[in-house]
Amino acid sequence: MKTTKWLLAAAMLLQQAVHAQDIVSISTQKIVLVLEKDPDSTLVCAYFGKKLADPSEYAHIRPLDKFKPGNDDLYNKREAYVPAGGVNLLEPALAVTHFNKDKSLALHYLSSSVKTIDDNQSITKIWLRDALYKFDVKLYYHTYFKEDVIEQWATITHQQEGPVVLNKYASANVTLGGHRFFLKNHYSGWGREMYSEEQELLHGIRTIDSKLGTRNNLLHSSSFMVDLDAPASEDAGEVLAGSLEWNGNFRLDFEPFDESYLRITAGINNYASNYTLAPKEVFTTPKFVYTYSLNGRGQASRNLHHWAKNYRLRNGNGERYTLLNNWETTYFNFDDAKLSALLDDTKTLGVDVFLLDDGWFGNKYPRNAADGGLGDWQANRAKLKNGIASLGKEATVKGTKFGIWLEPEMVNPRSELFEKHPDWVLREPGRAAYYMRNQLVLDLSNPAVQDFVYETVDGLFKEVPQLAFIKWDCNALIYNAYSPYLRNQDHFYIEYVRGLNKVLERVRAKYPDVPMMLCAGGGSRVDYQSLHYFTEFWPSDNTNAFDRIFIQWEYSYYFPSIAVDNHVTEMGNQPIKFRTDVAMMGKLGFDLKVHELTPKDWSFASRR
Repeated sequence: MKTTKWLLAAAMLLQQAVHAQDIVSISTQKIVLVLEKDPDSTLVCAYFGKKLADPSEYAHIRPLDKFKPGNDDLYNKREAYVPAGGVNLLEPALAVTHFNKDKSLALHYLSSSVKTIDDNQSITKIWLRDALYKFDVKLYYHTYFKEDVIEQWATITHQQEGPVVLNKYASANVTLGGHRFFLKNHYSGWGREMYSEEQELLHGIRTIDSKLGTRNNLLHSSSFMVDLDAPASEDAGEVLAGSLEWNGNFRLDFEPFDESYLRITAGINNYASNYTLAPKEVFTTPKFVYTYSLNGRGQASRNLHHWAKNYRLRNGNGERYTLLNNWETTYFNFDDAKLSALLDDTKTLGVDVFLLDDGWFGNKYPRNAADGGLGDWQANRAKLKNGIASLGKEATVKGTKFGIWLEPEMVNPRSELFEKHPDWVLREPGRAAYYMRNQLVLDLSNPAVQDFVYETVDGLFKEVPQLAFIKWDCNALIYNAYSPYLRNQDHFYIEYVRGLNKVLERVRAKYPDVPMMLCAGGGSRVDYQSLHYFTEFWPSDNTNAFDRIFIQWEYSYYFPSIAVDNHVTEMGNQPIKFRTDVAMMGKLGFDLKVHELTPKDWSFASRR
C-alpha cells in the first residue's frame, strides 16, 4: 500500500509539473497517456504506452514527429479529440452544424485540472474551446492506478445564439503508435454469440457498429482488442482492450494513418441521431473504458476484470445465487402443483433460488405462448390460483428463495396494455408494424412509459416481499423506430436509452441489493453501462456445453466470470459432470427436468 501511495503521489507531482509546460500526463501504475499543447494551441497526443523511466523525456517526443506546420501532409496532427471542418481531414470524433449552418470547428486548449478521488483514482479534466463560436468541449480521463485502466468521456456545450446540431459526438479518440495493428473483434447470431475474428488493419477505416436500438451487441460486440506490431498471445505482446459503456447503438472506428499510427474513435452511433443542442445545454457522452497491457491479452483481460469487480459491476466482489429455472422443464405449461414440486426440487438440489420464467401472467390474454399477454403483469388466475404472493411465501417456508422473469420493455399487440395505450408503442405512422417474436417495443422516451415500467417492478416487490431475484429479458429489436412522444425523432435512439437508464436508476435506488440478470433473446445485451445496474448477464441460449466453452471464453476477455450466467441443461449429449464443469466457469445455475435425472446424475448434481 505504501508503494502504491508513493507511486500515485509521484504521478500527481509529474502531472502538476508538466502542466506548466503545457503537457498533460495521464498515468497509471504502468502506462501513461501524454497530451501536449502545440504552437497552434491544439491538444495533440504526444505519447501513449509504457511509462518511461525518465519523465522529462515526454517533452522531447512530439518534436520528433515528421509533421511540420504548413507542409502538405494530409494527416496533419495527432489531435486528442478530432473535430470536423478544420485542418484534420480524417474521421472526426466531433462534427457539428452551428446556429448559422457553418460546419467548421477548431478546438484549442485552454486549461486542465486534476481531481484526486482516493489513493487509486483521479480524474483529469481538459478544457477545449472554439472561441469564434463559443463552443466548449471538456475531456475527462478517470484513471484507476493499480488496474491500469482509463475511462474517457466528453461533455459538449455552447453559448451560441441558437441551437447547434451535433452530427457526430464520440466519447474518445485514442491514438496508438506502431508498425502494424491487429484487431480482435466479435460477431454474433442467435446461439452463436461472441464468435471471434482477427485481422490486420490495413488501409481505410474498419467500422464496427450497431443500429439495432435494443440488444445492441446482437450482431457485433462493442468490446475489442488491438495488438500492436504483431499478433499478441496470452502472455506476450502489447495490447489495448476497450469497451464502450453504452446500452444503445454504438460505433467504433479504426483508422490507420501516416504509416505509423492507428486512431480509435469510440462512441454513440450517430446513425439517424443528429442531436440538437440548445444554448447552455450539456451533452455528456458515454464512457469508453480501456486498458493497455505490455504482457499480452491475459493481462489486459485481468486489468478489466479487476477494475470491473472493484468499480463498475453491481456487487462485483459479492456472492451470487445459484438457481433452478423452470423454463426447459415446463415452458408455458405449469400450475401451482408443478411449481410447488419445483420448489421442493430447488431445496433438494441445494441451490439458492427457484426462478419462475415466462408464462405466469395475463388473464384476458393468457400468456400460454409468445403471442399474447406481454405487458399485462398480473398473475394468471388459471395457472396460479393463489397468485405469485403465495409462491414467495411457500419458497420461504421450504427454505429457499423466489425469483421471477420480466420483459418490461416490450408488449404484445394481443394485450390489455396495447388496447389501453397504443400511443405507448413504437410504431411508424401510416406503415405496417413489423413484429419480432410477436411483440413491439414500448416507447421508453415517454416519461409515462418509464413510470409504468418502474411501477411494474416496484409492484412485484410490494406483492412479493420475499422476491429475491429478477431475470430482465428483452427479445425484440427496434424495427418501428418512431416515438409518438418525441417532437424531434433524431433524438429517439438516445432518449430511449436515457429512459431505460432512468427506470433502472429508480429501481436500484429503492432495491439496491436484489440480484438481477440481464437477458436478451439468447444473450448479446451486455456492456458496462448495463452492468452498473445488473449483477450478471445471460450470454447465450446455446447451452450445449461444448459450444459454451468457446462462447464463455470470448466473453471472459472483457467481463469477469462472476457476471456470466451459465446453466446446466439437457442440450448436448455430454455427461452431467462435463456440463456442470463448463457451467461453473461462471455463475452456476440449472434448467433441468430434475425429476428425470438418473439416480447417479441426481446424486452428482445435488452435491456438486
